Amino acid sequence: MTYHDVTIMGGGPAGLAAALSLEARGLSVAVLERASQSRWAEPAFDGREIALTHHSVSVLKELGAWEHIPQVAISPLREARVETGRSNHPLTFDTQGRGVDALGYLVSNHCIRRGLYLAASQRPGIRLLGGTSTRHIRRIGDEMTVVHEGGEITSRLAVGADGRFSQIRRLQRIGAVMHDFKRTMLVCRMAHDLPHHHVATQWFDEGQTIALLPVNGGASSIVLTLPAVEIERLRTLERDAFNAEIMQRVGGRLGNMRLVSTRHAYPLRGVYAHRFAAPGFALIGDAAVGMHPITAHGFNLGLKGQEVLAQEIEAGLARGESPGSLSVLRRFERRHRLATAPLFAATNGIATIYTRDEPAFRVLRQAGLRVADALAPFKSVVTNMLMDRNRAA
Repeated sequence: MTYHDVTIMGGGPAGLAAALSLEARGLSVAVLERASQSRWAEPAFDGREIALTHHSVSVLKELGAWEHIPQVAISPLREARVETGRSNHPLTFDTQGRGVDALGYLVSNHCIRRGLYLAASQRPGIRLLGGTSTRHIRRIGDEMTVVHEGGEITSRLAVGADGRFSQIRRLQRIGAVMHDFKRTMLVCRMAHDLPHHHVATQWFDEGQTIALLPVNGGASSIVLTLPAVEIERLRTLERDAFNAEIMQRVGGRLGNMRLVSTRHAYPLRGVYAHRFAAPGFALIGDAAVGMHPITAHGFNLGLKGQEVLAQEIEAGLARGESPGSLSVLRRFERRHRLATAPLFAATNGIATIYTRDEPAFRVLRQAGLRVADALAPFKSVVTNMLMDRNRAA
């Protein structure tokens, strides 16, 4: 048996960021990850492009991860457009008059994961255990013991960070609200002849939802949402036929397009845990809140959640409280719930309105975009939310 102040189960971005945040506050941390050490250290491209807010970039810089992300992999997002149907008035957001040159930055998920892993591997207070699955968690007194394939780790705090279909959440008997959108998302990169001008487009067309996310090198990330059967057909479609169909689906707006990456599919399900904390235990990342990607908030909220946890633990230590103290964890839970519950509900509502094709929904979203684009205060509030240039409250 070994001892660490904190044991984190799940070595994705939220788990690694939490390890770095807690180690910076003087705590020893063990991180358990099911993937092998080699796959963890050098994650493969998984199709997902993450829209990072200014706040998230600041967090990654503070954690020492940003320096490990190649500059060529960081794509500025200068404008965002929301469209519905064909030839309808778009809702646009830009940086005009805000003193910055980008709403945010698009970075591939695997690059962020690698950057965080490299930063964590260089910190003496962090122990990284790849190829390790958790079997049991038990609480004895004020300590949590995590039983894994290679032995046991005892800590003052155990943290679940293993994704929206969290095994750790189930082991702790914490339920969750789960919303199945009955759609699957296909993601890949495609090169194209026409420039994207670093404009991201979210397009709600009849029968499909498409996001075109600009990345460097004359390419865009294509995010196509359809029923699962259609997505599986497209995922395995011959390359030339796939290129032709995607060009047709996007209305030829980027000229000739050609697939330049592997294709990946993800079922769309929203998850919101009934509890984020219990004595000696906390949930972070998608294990706590798994968002629909339509508003691009999930990853950024995950980074904020671990940041809030670290802040409350630091404040608790100053008061003589253990990192696993229920009073510390309740304060974390209260803050994170206030930050996430309204956005989770709003995101699910938006996803419902903008992915239903009945005539009433089409009329509602067309009128909504036109009115919203004419309301400067509304656009300013949404733009500020997209950019998120403030530190966590």
